[in-house]
Amino acid sequence: MSTKPDIPFKSAVMPQALTAESRLRFRCHKGISCFNACCKAADVTLTPYDILRLKRRLGLSSTELLRRHTVPFQMDADGLPGVKLKTDESGVCLQLAGDAGCAIYADRPTVCRYYPVALLALREQDAPTAEERYSVVQEAHCKGHEGPRELSVTAYRAEQGCEDFDSLNREWYQLILKKKSAGPAVGRPPEASLRLFFMASYDLDTFRRFVLSENFRNTYSLPKALYREVAQDDEALLRFSYRFLRQVLFGERTIEEVAGAWDRRVTQRQEVWEARRQRELERRMAAEDAKDSDGGDGRAS
Repeated sequence: MSTKPDIPFKSAVMPQALTAESRLRFRCHKGISCFNACCKAADVTLTPYDILRLKRRLGLSSTELLRRHTVPFQMDADGLPGVKLKTDESGVCLQLAGDAGCAIYADRPTVCRYYPVALLALREQDAPTAEERYSVVQEAHCKGHEGPRELSVTAYRAEQGCEDFDSLNREWYQLILKKKSAGPAVGRPPEASLRLFFMASYDLDTFRRFVLSENFRNTYSLPKALYREVAQDDEALLRFSYRFLRQVLFGERTIEEVAGAWDRRVTQRQEVWEARRQRELERRMAAEDAKDSDGGDGRAS
């Protein structure tokens, strides 16, 4: 499935950008000769909301879903982490249920919904936000373009249930595009920031524990109602993760810190470092004492 939306979106040759009103000719159905062909050469980049829907569908935690059903990759030269849907060694999607088609069809990822349309995020120079455009790719194996049915991109998106996914992913797309557009001005994020990006984007259950932890509450000033909401509502937690990522990636003050939190963190870290140093000294002293009691050659004197 080569019409995956590259994140950040890129192409050696810029495809023709279509608008929501543009029309396309396409219909995929079980009776078509190429049915499931795209699933047998799957290259599906997953978005945060894709992960949320899949973990619910498969009854797994986000951590377990990532371990069992995805493979990691780097989205840019700075090592920004992404995940793809796992396939077998020949490229067949593991969610393909033989001739019956997709086993998770109602919760299929964004890329699969859009196919053969690709969602593009295009931002003019100095524009504050990106505009959504679309392109259509015709692959040699796909016969869906040969039928008579014609409809607008808007109608096709509605038919495929794309808007629910886009509404939960749109802010994340903007984050990725901003990271790409900023280039050297932002620089390579520290390793800790990359790990936080992975957790907040994909491992939502671990991110929830992180947000509800005592350390997080002691660091950030958030309304109690928000804590209750993110504790129970995955979508609310996902939206909050985007606020958190703006702060992690770009230093935006999207979440107010508790007064004096930074100074307390520095003090706590110094205490941890001192405790570790003291334990290491004690370990070395115990090793020296043991060596002396053995007469220096491992034998008791």
